[in-house]
Amino acid sequence: MTNWVDALAQIEELDQAPIDAALVADLEARATTVRGRPIRFSTPTFKDYASTELRGCSKNSFPAFSITGAACALDCEHCRAKILAPMLPATSPEMLDRKVRELIATQDLRGFLLSGGSNRRNEIPYRRFYPVVERLKRDHPDLQIAIHTALTDLGGARAMEAAGVDVAMLDVIGAEETIRDVYHLDRPVADFEATLEALCATSMAVTPHVVIGLHFGRILGERTAIDIVARHPVTNLVLVVVMPFYATPGTFRPPAAEDVGRIFAEARRRLPDRKVLLGCARPPGMHKRVTDAYAVLAGLDGIAFPADGAVAVARAIGRPYEQQNACCSIKIGEPARRAGACSSIGATAAPDGGVLA
Repeated sequence: MTNWVDALAQIEELDQAPIDAALVADLEARATTVRGRPIRFSTPTFKDYASTELRGCSKNSFPAFSITGAACALDCEHCRAKILAPMLPATSPEMLDRKVRELIATQDLRGFLLSGGSNRRNEIPYRRFYPVVERLKRDHPDLQIAIHTALTDLGGARAMEAAGVDVAMLDVIGAEETIRDVYHLDRPVADFEATLEALCATSMAVTPHVVIGLHFGRILGERTAIDIVARHPVTNLVLVVVMPFYATPGTFRPPAAEDVGRIFAEARRRLPDRKVLLGCARPPGMHKRVTDAYAVLAGLDGIAFPADGAVAVARAIGRPYEQQNACCSIKIGEPARRAGACSSIGATAAPDGGVLA
């Protein structure tokens, strides 16, 4: 059987890619826990998407809404609030209600992400939106709702749960220096773990995020953050990679793809019985192709907006795959095409590596 290094060399999209052979060999040593493990390629409708292997969905089946528009008081070094720009503004409860109902009627909306900019304490003022969320869930029980929680306490977590939020997402940061110097925030690491503990005390699915390279491109608190996550009964862990093109030029460098791959392997080892996913954010180009290849080889359970070649890597090492047009943290519906939805929702890998709708 072809070893994994040689298998990658045969994939056209990875031609001339700077693959770390030692890392690939280390990942292959764990092949018994990876080969045959299904992987989901998520293509949410936050942005247009197409690769050489998969296509996105033109319908707004799972959009993101920002309750603050493009505004954020923290102005974090890596983001500068630009991550909010492609989200749909919903700056009043009435606007959120109207837009969601319009999209349900016209775009086969299956769910949505509720987000927004933080205040100076990394809190987002969601409470006035909860009555709308509650009514939407009452009128449309199958609607899946995810929320970026920011920092909160048990009361805040219970309020999200009572409104009908299905999935709670939180960035977990493992280094005090990163909280201070990148987030411009005067909160300790313990506050992030306390928020995670509060969320896990509810019935919501809890999906913490860890940003690899968050400290100006350095690997600093990531392993501590993974340790925090491993101590709590989370549903999924989402890993993303810092994107320095949002930052002031010269302040960040992208972390080396092989260092990212090692964090993938560490997360897989520390959370063997839970889903570990690669989220939307990571540097583009060849870095993304190599990063996504390592994610497949490390046994991650899902990749959002997969790079060219990711499907070929899965096929090469014997991992079945499916595609879904939703946020990577949510699996919507049954694995069969729903009338009016894009045909790739719930698609599964055919034996020959094609896609069965």
